[in-house]
Amino acid sequence: DKKREIFKVLFLDKANRILAEDDLFEGTVDEAAIHPREVVKSALEHHATAIVLVHNHPSGRVEPSREDREITTKLQAACSAVSIKVIDHIIVGDNQYFSFRERNLIS
Repeated sequence: DKKREIFKVLFLDKANRILAEDDLFEGTVDEAAIHPREVVKSALEHHATAIVLVHNHPSGRVEPSREDREITTKLQAACSAVSIKVIDHIIVGDNQYFSFRERNLIS
């Protein structure tokens, strides 16, 4: 029900328990600028070994855009460099969701 894109990160411990969650970026009605460096910094500050990425699409359409796919790849690479696993990237909108993991877009 948000009118702007919100990019949230769930920070997990080694047993995949949630340590913390943060709204890291807020965008416009159709995009949010995501900075991998800030995601990695926050994960390290929370002593996370894994993260789950979550953002909304105010339009209600949950299919990932080309930009969503690209930032997921960039975030996986940045996190991998410091031994943090990206468990999933979930897009929510209009009471539905899209999971990159369920669609085999994250391994």
